[in-house]
Order: sequence, then structure tokens, then C-alpha cells
Amino acid sequence: MARYKGPVLKRARALGLAPQVLGINKKSNKNPGKGKNKLSEYGLQLKEKQKAKFVYGILEKQFRKVYKTAEKMSGITGENLLQLLELRFDNVVYRMGFAKTRNEAKQLISHGHFLVNGSKVDIPSYRLAQGDVITVREKSRRNGIFKYTEDKVWNQAKWVSVDTEKLEGKVESNPNREDIDFEINEQLIVELYSR
Repeated sequence: MARYKGPVLKRARALGLAPQVLGINKKSNKNPGKGKNKLSEYGLQLKEKQKAKFVYGILEKQFRKVYKTAEKMSGITGENLLQLLELRFDNVVYRMGFAKTRNEAKQLISHGHFLVNGSKVDIPSYRLAQGDVITVREKSRRNGIFKYTEDKVWNQAKWVSVDTEKLEGKVESNPNREDIDFEINEQLIVELYSR
């Protein structure tokens, strides 16, 4: 599983992101993304694409594949792209509060701790749909990995519901543009790929 392994806070600052977007509760005295030279139109488009890739923890090849799928869907391509990224298995586990960060969610999924509609799925990029139910495996519950989840749910989004006693969640609806919790101009990403 390829992923970014460099300094996370430094990269987040360069892209103008607050660490809380990534699930990190550290505070920085530095202004994120300030004091840089003015970017060209291409530079702005590239920065938005890099921001989306960094937040969702995916690399170029996978991001391009998601974009191509969003392009083929009916509706606005940019909103389709964000919806597909939000409905990735790793992101939904993060949004349900079973993991503190998306990287932790990827690792938990890869180790086979979750069931989707009763079947084991260990692929972080698996695309979920409305009505899918995610459950923590019985064996994983006994291990105590999810003991802290019963006390507090971190990042729960409006479009998912979570039962902390059963350690199970459901995708209630598809995420809207308003459900995205960080600043991103998806239209610039569409313009970049339309070149």
C-alpha cells in the first residue's frame, strides 16, 4: 500500500490545511500557507489537486482513476469527485469515528478488522454506497482495539450513523458538498484535468 510517509504537519502547512482536518490535534504557531509567492493559474490548480490527494491519503494513479469515474457520472464532476472520495471505505471508517486519522483507518481495514454488510473487506479504497453497514469484527472487539471508541466518537459526519455499543455504523445518505470539512475548490481540479 503506497502512501505519503513524509512530514505531515509541514506538508499540511504548505497546502494551507489546518492539522485538525487530518485528525491531528496539534497546534502550530505558524500561519498555514502564508508568505508564499503568488501562484500562477496552473499552480493554484495543482495545489488544490495536491490538497485533495494529501487529505484523502491517495497517490496520483488512484486519484486519476477516481476522477475518471467522477467524470462519467451524471451531475457536476467536481462534486462527484468529492463524493467518491468521501465514500471510500477508509474515509467512512474515519468519519464514523472508529479511527482518529485516515491513515489509522487504512491500517485497521488492511488488518481485516471490519465487515461490510456481513462480509470481510480489507481494501481501503473499496467504494461504499448508501445503506451499507460497517461492523467491527467480533474477534477485533475481544482484542480491545476499539475499547476507546465506545467512550468517544471523534469525527462523526452527518451522513453516517454510529451505534457505539454494537460498534457498527451505517451510511445513511450520500455526502453533499456542504459535508466537506476543509476548504477546497474542486472546480480547479476539474480545470486541471481538462487541460
